[in-house]
Amino acid sequence: MSTTQNDTPQLTPAEAVERVEAGAVLLDVREDDEWHAGHAAAARHLPLGRLQGEHTSLPGDRPIVAVCRSGARSDRAATALRRAGYDAANLAGGMKAWAAAGQPVVSDDGGAGTVI
Repeated sequence: MSTTQNDTPQLTPAEAVERVEAGAVLLDVREDDEWHAGHAAAARHLPLGRLQGEHTSLPGDRPIVAVCRSGARSDRAATALRRAGYDAANLAGGMKAWAAAGQPVVSDDGGAGTVI
């Protein structure tokens, strides 16, 4: 794990999996079309553009791992969530890194998904 200039923890896919298995929320902040094409099976979807108005729907008692396509949008999301009092981290490299690490990507119908 490393941090960015804003002190947001940056997780590898393996570290993200460990956190999710321990109870963290995997929060996918990509747009609807990206989500529908493929996402992590355990992820919850809340696009970045809706995060400010809807972040209170997230559990405050569980860590959050934010993910997007490459890690930039999710870094902004994790930073905003940390400022709002959440225990949040970013999946460095995003879904591209997740898939490259061999983690499963599924589509809405449960079949194999793709990262767009």
